[in-house]
Amino acid sequence: MPTRIGHVASLIIAVTVGLAVASPAQDSKSPYPAMASLEKYLMPADAEIALARSAAPASVADGATVMVLGRQGYTTAAPGTNGFLCYLERSWARNTEDPEFWNPKMRAPNCFNGAAARSVAQIYLLKTRLVLAGDSKAQIAHGIAAALDAKKLPALAPGAMCYMMSKQQYLNDSDKNWHPHLMFYVAGDAAQSWGANLQGSPVIAANDAEARVTVMMVVVNHWSDGTPDPH
Repeated sequence: MPTRIGHVASLIIAVTVGLAVASPAQDSKSPYPAMASLEKYLMPADAEIALARSAAPASVADGATVMVLGRQGYTTAAPGTNGFLCYLERSWARNTEDPEFWNPKMRAPNCFNGAAARSVAQIYLLKTRLVLAGDSKAQIAHGIAAALDAKKLPALAPGAMCYMMSKQQYLNDSDKNWHPHLMFYVAGDAAQSWGANLQGSPVIAANDAEARVTVMMVVVNHWSDGTPDPH
């Protein structure tokens, strides 16, 4: 467990929405100081649908709505029937102060239940529209915070959770595909109430003050295709 907790700082940036503003000094040290050409973040729709669905077991993902990234943002490529939403996050899902915010290699398949699709996922979808509009990191951060303050983004829905069980996920340059895991979203700073990050606890948590949620992660022992995680 200590090894898993040691990855929290890097992993949580990759799998939750972060809104802190980056400083010029941080940007100058980044291996990805600016957004690459949009083509480097795009991929063929059929491949993106398949990779997005790999976030969850087929019993969940086969009935999910799938969205894919295009030049104007995310659009629905496959309508679903079970209320779940799968899509492939790019690097701007990370905190804006993170050095890999513009890493074009990041591909993070997520499959949200209905509660998360209606709430948490909407932050990232708005963030994507701001990115594609050419906004700076500071403008993106401000835009998300303003939308939350004005309640133009929905409040966190009770029971929000997400599958991240894709063997093909690429979360960042250091952790790569890390472990298959589930994420649960709780309003506010709630790590203590779950006993998260304590010795022997299976729950890893990080409070994301900008997104106003705590993300609880539980590592599972197999990928979405049923094969074991060898880590």
